Amino acid sequence: MKLKVNEQIPDAKIFHLVDGEPREQNVCEVLGSKKIILFGLPGAFTATCSKFHLPGYVKNAQQILDKGIDKIFCLAVNDPYVMNAWGEAYKIGKNITMLADPYLSFTKRIGAEVDRNSKGMGIRSSRYAMVIENLKVQNIQEEEETKNCGISSAEEILDII
Repeated sequence: MKLKVNEQIPDAKIFHLVDGEPREQNVCEVLGSKKIILFGLPGAFTATCSKFHLPGYVKNAQQILDKGIDKIFCLAVNDPYVMNAWGEAYKIGKNITMLADPYLSFTKRIGAEVDRNSKGMGIRSSRYAMVIENLKVQNIQEEEETKNCGISSAEEILDII
């Protein structure tokens, strides 16, 4: 990942559903100027993402928020409808906002793209978690392999914040 601690989040277009309709917005506008967690992953409904990464954040969301985090965001290289359906399937409630980066606009700007063509997935995002305050990166935890969910897990982030 080319984005480093103490750097500003680069602006890029992402999508999310608002009142059931896709809305394209600048990621900085969506993340806002609060203290947030942004975790990125290869794709909705994929094995490690669905067994460990998202469920860990769902399970630990309130504990994360209780430690002074204002919002939790999940970003993947999918369309906004898929991200919304995935969030509903895992009962994210109001604690996690699902963001879609279907064109890798943000993912490429931070240098998190990974080639998963050999697995039939195309270009995806690496697996990571960031603590961001006022759009400035405070901490980045990026997995060496996308199949791993250790240092980017909610449980590890709880220890960092």
